[in-house]
Amino acid sequence: MFQGSMVALVTPMDANGSIDYKTLQALVEWHIASGTRGLIIAGTTGEGATLTAEEQLALITQVVGLVAGRIPVIAGTGSHSTRQTLELTKQAKNAGADAALIVTPYYNKPTQQGLLAHYTLIADTIDLPIILYNVPARTACDLLPETVETLSKHPRIIGIKEATVAIERGVDILNRCDPSFLVLSGHDATAYELILRGGAGVISVTANIAPSQMQAVCLAALAKDKTLAAKLNQELMPLHDTLFLEPNPIPLKWALHEMGRIPAGIRLPLTWFDKKYHAILRKTLVDTGLLRE
Repeated sequence: MFQGSMVALVTPMDANGSIDYKTLQALVEWHIASGTRGLIIAGTTGEGATLTAEEQLALITQVVGLVAGRIPVIAGTGSHSTRQTLELTKQAKNAGADAALIVTPYYNKPTQQGLLAHYTLIADTIDLPIILYNVPARTACDLLPETVETLSKHPRIIGIKEATVAIERGVDILNRCDPSFLVLSGHDATAYELILRGGAGVISVTANIAPSQMQAVCLAALAKDKTLAAKLNQELMPLHDTLFLEPNPIPLKWALHEMGRIPAGIRLPLTWFDKKYHAILRKTLVDTGLLRE
């Protein structure tokens, strides 16, 4: 069910930072038509950290209705607070989400024992599949492979989005856990390598602007066609790089706006993409066939 290219979907907003639900519907349909295998709502790329709880619930509910069971909807419900994460995850289940993506509690710097207790309590309390999310570059918190191994034995904890750069971290988790435990890449540039070594897919930033291309990379890797996967991934490398000229999703939202997919809206403390990078990213979009000159 959770395999291949799944998009960490942006939250389209107008110039005032209000959510644009009409554009959201168009994005959902575009991704389904393009072969995207799952939608992650209100995650890092979706600016979940700046959304209110009411907005998150409204987004999840809206997307579940729009998708109507055609592909999985995974709700980003993690926060810095265990109580808040419990409440958001409960709401996501009630809204009809297929799973919850739960980032490690940021800012607090919990111990590994604290992380075990945090995730176990959520999994024990709410009957919804949980995908762990480890992104220490953003959270100042690292969910170690041995902790993941313990958590993977819980029947409701079905996988992890591992967003460290090192492929070996994902491979270590694969080796420690049952084959049914899903290891998903959170790093677009190296995702195909992890899939070739047993990973299930990617939760992707790049798929926001190149959904069919990212799915093609994943399909080649899942088929163990290393040569084709590497070739297709190399064609996307300029995108993987330039989409991080500033913190995600700043460049991504600008690119989608240039492509005519979303309005020019982002929410503080994030600001609109710096003009000094516009030419670089525009050239990449043109060179990869996503934008006309």
